[in-house]
Amino acid sequence: MRWFDVAFHRALLEAVLVGTVCGLIGVHVVLRRQAFFTMAMTHATFPGVVIAAVTGLNIYLGGAGAGVLAALAVTALARRRGHDASTATAVALAAGFSLGIALLSAQNGFTKDLTAYLTGSILTVGAQDLVVAAAVTAAVALVLTLLHKELLYTAFDRDGARAAGYRTGALDLLVLVLIEAVVATAVPAVGTILTLALVVAPAGAARLWTDRIATMTTFAVSVAVGSAVGGLYLSRAFDVAAGGAISLLAATCFAVSVLAAPRQGLLAVAYRRRRRRPAVTTTGQDIAIAGDMRTS
Repeated sequence: MRWFDVAFHRALLEAVLVGTVCGLIGVHVVLRRQAFFTMAMTHATFPGVVIAAVTGLNIYLGGAGAGVLAALAVTALARRRGHDASTATAVALAAGFSLGIALLSAQNGFTKDLTAYLTGSILTVGAQDLVVAAAVTAAVALVLTLLHKELLYTAFDRDGARAAGYRTGALDLLVLVLIEAVVATAVPAVGTILTLALVVAPAGAARLWTDRIATMTTFAVSVAVGSAVGGLYLSRAFDVAAGGAISLLAATCFAVSVLAAPRQGLLAVAYRRRRRRPAVTTTGQDIAIAGDMRTS
């Protein structure tokens, strides 16, 4: 029981750290409309994790390395004339995940359960995982703070930023590297597949409630941390997979925001449309026409 308590408290700290860093980078993913690209990076990370686990290398380096290579490949293909960015991203998504599955199925004599890297195993995180999560969280927060103005400028007005002398290509690549670092860091907690929900759902929910970047960031981090911690407790209470519980809770927060957000929620939009609908008025001429129709 004591071991379980230690493992749970480690998992709780990991949930807070991973939730924080996913919420921070998620805001920029949503603002730049890179959710699909992030999904491709989560899939492209998987073969690197498998190779690292099989060969005894560090899984963070393996996953991050594979993801960065995929990001560079997508960027290079998207810049070629006649190639669409979404097409290149889709190819990277399918190729990365397929390679990971092929490598996994080829290791018949390998005893370690690599499927845990797909959905996470947060209760088994160790001290090294906590150190990595803390370091990446601090580094991502520092970079996003120092380059706050530049990153927002390129997100909202890319042509204007280029005209103002900003190196938009370098900033784009930096964001991609940060996304991959976050994805690799979240692997022990929620796995390569479910990381997308913790990155995109909280930030997407925050975007529906506010347009202020500072408020959006605070909201996204709060939802991500709340989803990670709440999912961990739900996993403990109902004996379900922690990664799935965390992702479902984050998705639920997004669904509630889609429905109930004050300005962009479905209920608010339906209410405004109903109020704008012109009232039907009945004139004396309408009454006379109706009477003539009844008597004829």
